[in-house]
Amino acid sequence: MLSIRALRGGYGGIEVLRGLDLEIRAGEIVALLGSNGAGKSTLNNTVCGLQPAYSGSVEFEDRDITRAAYTAIVAGGLIQVPEGRRIFPNLTVRENLMLGAYLRGRVARPRNFERVCAVFPRLRERLAQRAGTLSGGEQQMLAIGRGLMAEPRLLILDEPSLGLSPLLVEELFALIGRLNRDGLAILLVEQNVGQSLEIAHRAYVMEQGSIRFQGTPAELLANPDLKRSYLGL
Repeated sequence: MLSIRALRGGYGGIEVLRGLDLEIRAGEIVALLGSNGAGKSTLNNTVCGLQPAYSGSVEFEDRDITRAAYTAIVAGGLIQVPEGRRIFPNLTVRENLMLGAYLRGRVARPRNFERVCAVFPRLRERLAQRAGTLSGGEQQMLAIGRGLMAEPRLLILDEPSLGLSPLLVEELFALIGRLNRDGLAILLVEQNVGQSLEIAHRAYVMEQGSIRFQGTPAELLANPDLKRSYLGL
């Protein structure tokens, strides 16, 4: 579904992405692991058209989107749930969800709304509540629900467990697994190595803008140097 080749990018004259390759196939959960400052969010934003690429290529479902507008990328079904949730705090839960279908999914908006409420019953109970008054876990549910309203073909989740309690993290990863079993391809960008590798089909380890290791979770966990130096296990 997603093919990234020799991608370079950054901010102004500061190069962050240094010629990395990555791919995601239909139906996969692919984990992108790495510490703060590795370039994970820069990669997400470059792939989604929010940050220009210096060179290299990004193809989504056999279409070159390297320099496509972010609106066209969203319309094609590549949806990112950004780090920090980025909900609209002064709008209600319902209004936040409806905005998820602004560029994609308008025709099926009522059906998708019911699906999101079924996935997140707590959001149904708070539809008229301002989003800024929700707990951290509920705000993360809202951010993911808003992404689902756009009928994603591929969903990028950027640090979804950040700031959540251990119990909510367990619930979140169970949800991600359930969405994937329903057919959704997911790029899971996380620092929570252990639980990411439990649900991922494949994983990449990123350091200083480059991919250092890749493979199945079993392959990564079988490498003692990788476990100690990069995965913190």
